[in-house]
Amino acid sequence: MWQILAAGAAGLSAVGQIAAGQAAEQSARLDAFNIETQKELAKVETLQRHNDRLEQYRYNAKANIAAFSAMGRDVQSDKSVSAFLNRQKEVALQDTQRSDLMGFFEQMKLQQQATTTRIEGRARRQSATISAFTTIAQATADYKDTTA
Repeated sequence: MWQILAAGAAGLSAVGQIAAGQAAEQSARLDAFNIETQKELAKVETLQRHNDRLEQYRYNAKANIAAFSAMGRDVQSDKSVSAFLNRQKEVALQDTQRSDLMGFFEQMKLQQQATTTRIEGRARRQSATISAFTTIAQATADYKDTTA
């Protein structure tokens, strides 16, 4: 009689292990979705930083042109003014490129985290399934040993 109860308990344990594995995988999928949401936010933040830096450049360029004009310098023909304005443009371009690259790396890091999280969730489910089958196999072996 107790052998049947033990086998039934092993069956319930196996079902519980499978359910826990499925829950772990679902949780991992949700975590991966949240990480991918962070990736999209990082993409938007990168674009916003890019646009903010360009806007700052445009504002500074206008202010510098106005200041040079107020000093009586010809913005079109003065080579030092032109060199200064070109250098400011280069710096702004370098800043946006660096920010874009950093944003890209952040997005790739988050995508890798999401992929890893999904893989780990599947591995936890597979491990739980194997554990459940092992529990059933062990219960079957124990039952045969006690009834023989």
